[in-house]
Amino acid sequence: MRPNANATILGLVVGALFAGACGGAAPEATRAAADEGASPSAGATPPVSVTPVVSRTLTRELRLPGELEPYQDVQLHARVQGFVESMTVDVGSRVRRGDIIATIVAPELSAQRSEAEARVQSAMSQRLETDAQLAAADATYTRLKAASATEGVVAGHELELAEKAMEGSRARVQVAMQSVEAAEQTAASLRAMEAYLRITSPFDGVVTERQAHVGSLVGPSTPPLVRLQQTSRLRLAIAIPEVDIGGIQADSTVTFSVPAFPDRTFSGRVTRIARALDPATRSMLVEADVDNQDGTLAPGMFAELQWVSRRPEPSLFVPATAVVTTTERTFVVRVRDGRVDWVNVRRGAPMGNLIEVFGALASGDRVAVRGTDELRPDSQVAAVEADARL
Repeated sequence: MRPNANATILGLVVGALFAGACGGAAPEATRAAADEGASPSAGATPPVSVTPVVSRTLTRELRLPGELEPYQDVQLHARVQGFVESMTVDVGSRVRRGDIIATIVAPELSAQRSEAEARVQSAMSQRLETDAQLAAADATYTRLKAASATEGVVAGHELELAEKAMEGSRARVQVAMQSVEAAEQTAASLRAMEAYLRITSPFDGVVTERQAHVGSLVGPSTPPLVRLQQTSRLRLAIAIPEVDIGGIQADSTVTFSVPAFPDRTFSGRVTRIARALDPATRSMLVEADVDNQDGTLAPGMFAELQWVSRRPEPSLFVPATAVVTTTERTFVVRVRDGRVDWVNVRRGAPMGNLIEVFGALASGDRVAVRGTDELRPDSQVAAVEADARL
């Protein structure tokens, strides 16, 4: 019986040791689970990492495409039909305002002008003749009227005829005057048309196209003689997306680069704002003036801009992870006095790790850093301030 007793004692000792080991491990496992953020036991208040809503002015740098355009761009046509007599420019020629670009000869126009001037002379001769007739009729009427003062010297009928003759002469003078004016206007118009036989530059610029040569028949319905562009100053056309038009500021400076000179940076000043959106692209046209006196840049170049977008007023920002989007709503989880509240918001523009939101929030409100619809409204939580770097 001694062997059985020894076996019994050995079993009791082993059991006691095993129970002691298990009893000591349980508290350590509980503390480790708490340190690792494991779910607390039923009935405990869950911790939630929160961060304040901040108010800041949205400022972000965008990379936008742009296009350089000439400050002025015209196609010069012939106002009257004729033949090109001379061309003083070619592609690439630089001209000053008022310089002669081409001269045109129009024989028909010269003939019409000569004929009009002859009509002016004829009308003036008729005017002189009617003036003389009016003077004679007026003198006759004056003498007869003076003589009629003596009874029986002049018959009343003769005085009436003299008066009618004077009135007729006066009417013919008026017609002659109108004929002279009409003839002079016609001649002046033809002389003005002859001024169009000389094509001059309307501004300082560069000839970028030429479509006529000496001897070409040109006129209002023919292609333009040349295309003239002002390149000493350029327009930088920029399409600003609808979401960023609130930050457009006149007289602000923009910087850009072009593929032809990748190692250089250029700048321009915002001078014109369209004030209307293009319905096709949902963007607003903005133009910046670019100084190009050295001729480095050229119209038609594409530019890449560093556009700084700013909101005119401060906005509210939260971490991008705080915004929850479901099929029904977009919201953030606000924690106030230990209670959860869902606040509907609209997303704005991103700025770094933050995103702009619009809703019934105020600066300083605490929201869950990582929003989720598992945090139900009116549920109790323990707010834990998140790292200030978030």
